[in-house]
Amino acid sequence: MKAMIMAAGKGTRLGRITQTIPKVLVDINGKSLLQRAVETCSRFGFDDIIINVHYLADQVEEEIQRLRRLGFRLSVSDERERLLENGGGLFKARDFFDNDPFLVYNADIVTDLDLSALLRYHREKNGLATLAVRKREGSRFFLVNGDGMLKGWCNNATGEKILAGDPGSAPLTEIGFSSIQILDPVIFSYMTEGIYTVVDLYLKLAPLHNIFTYRHDSGYWFNVGTPENLEKVREYLA
Repeated sequence: MKAMIMAAGKGTRLGRITQTIPKVLVDINGKSLLQRAVETCSRFGFDDIIINVHYLADQVEEEIQRLRRLGFRLSVSDERERLLENGGGLFKARDFFDNDPFLVYNADIVTDLDLSALLRYHREKNGLATLAVRKREGSRFFLVNGDGMLKGWCNNATGEKILAGDPGSAPLTEIGFSSIQILDPVIFSYMTEGIYTVVDLYLKLAPLHNIFTYRHDSGYWFNVGTPENLEKVREYLA
C-alpha cells in the first residue's frame, strides 16, 4: 500500500538544532525521525512511500538513499523550489498514487497508533478521508459531531472558529488532530495546485463530503516540534 510522509518542513521551533540539519534528521535514540516514520508506515503494510523534500533537501535525500539500502521502497517529491505546505505538497505527488486508499503521515510524529485499525475504519465508513484524532493539550482543535464527522475548526488562543457547513443543533466536541490520515484518491479531483494545508482542504470539503475522525486516546503520541518535546520522546522511548 502507498503512503506519503511529509518531511519538507524547516522545523524552526527547534531553534539551533535545525540550523544545520533538517528536522526529519533529528536523532531519536539512534534513529532519525524520518527512519522512525518510514518504519512505522512499513510495519503496517504502507511499504511504498513517497517523501517530499525542501529544507536542506540534499541531506534528506542522503538519508533516503541510506534507508533504501536497508530495503525500504522510497520515492521523492522534490519541493526545493517552493515549499507547498502539506496540501499543495500532496497534490504535487498525486501521480504516485493508485486507486486504493493511502496514508499521509507527518514525519515529526512518533506514535504507536495502529495504522491498520485506522485503515479498517476508513474502509468501513467509506468517506473521503479519515483523520486520526486524540484528546490532548493545545489550542487548535477540530470540531466534530457525535458521529465523529468533521464540522469545523477552532483556535482557542485567538478565538478564531470556522464552521464547515451546518453543524446541526447538537454541541460539537473539540479534539486534537494527530497529523495522520487515510485518504481516498478521489480527493485529488477536488484539489488544485498551490500552497495550502490539508486542514484548509478538509474544512472546504466537509460541508459536502463525509470526512470522518478516528479517535485514539490510548497509547503514546508525540509531535517532535520543540526541544522540550524532543527530550520527552527520547526519554519515553529510552
